[in-house]
Amino acid sequence: MKRSLFIAALSTLAAGSTLAQSNVTIYGRLNETVEREKVAGNSRTVVNDNASRLGFKGSEDLGGGLKANFLIEHRFRPDTGTAAGDFWSGDSWVGLSSNYGDLRLGRMISTAYFATADYVSYHNHDTGSSSDALYNLGFQSWYTKNKIAYKTPSLAGATVELQYGLRETGVAPASDRNSNGFELAANYNVGDLALGLGFTKDGEDKQVAVRGQYTIGAFTLGGYYQRTGFKDIYATGGKANIFRLAGMYTLGASEFHANAGLAGKRDGIADSDAQQFTVGYNYNLSKRTKVYTYFTKINAEAATGYVADYSSLALGVRHNF
Repeated sequence: MKRSLFIAALSTLAAGSTLAQSNVTIYGRLNETVEREKVAGNSRTVVNDNASRLGFKGSEDLGGGLKANFLIEHRFRPDTGTAAGDFWSGDSWVGLSSNYGDLRLGRMISTAYFATADYVSYHNHDTGSSSDALYNLGFQSWYTKNKIAYKTPSLAGATVELQYGLRETGVAPASDRNSNGFELAANYNVGDLALGLGFTKDGEDKQVAVRGQYTIGAFTLGGYYQRTGFKDIYATGGKANIFRLAGMYTLGASEFHANAGLAGKRDGIADSDAQQFTVGYNYNLSKRTKVYTYFTKINAEAATGYVADYSSLALGVRHNF
């Protein structure tokens, strides 16, 4: 009996030692707005989801500086209780990391987007009706799925990430889109200065963008410039210049936000330009909870593919956990 109890105790200790090397974190965000929208001249009052999510992430220490990592993220709509697209429509990947960098396999949102447009979207994390409608002229890489990614270690504040998306049989959204996709992002942060670069090649569609941000006391100023070149999704061609400027001023628990974006005409095509303007105010009730309001408006010509007349006045609550 004593021997059995001793063996059981050793087994429990061994299991505890193994578990101590692993950790799993449950996280999420609930973000809802009530909005007065005007769409193509018609007004309505709605409750909107702003990219709410539930996620699980973790790592296991394998020794010698090597770790196994994973992340799976479910996007859902609290206003309806339904999933937003695929069940794991955020990132879902598994990988290894060490002093030599970070390798991941699975589904991943565009690293070029995170390095540029998302980085300077301050007031609502580039979600909901006030999200950046002009980046890539509404085009996002098809390659969220079936990706291989590698991120370098930080060197003097600089990192580079590569993502390669495999075009698997039956995945292509059109018969003429059968190539693999490639994305590159570079980020550099030193003191109050932050710079970024993003490049995407998706079949014959390409984009490159540069981003800058600088913090001066309570002021944060940022923006990006993007050059697009489309052949697959716009039969008439799609080279265009896109600009966005954003600013934030913090005063205690208050944040004051403003941003403006401009998409130029595609290859000189008439009625293919667009503008977007947003002003907002956030009040932080705590580190995890804030209430906010904003007004956003998109002015778009007929050839852009956007709603020509769109605006929204919103009041929202966001809680992170």
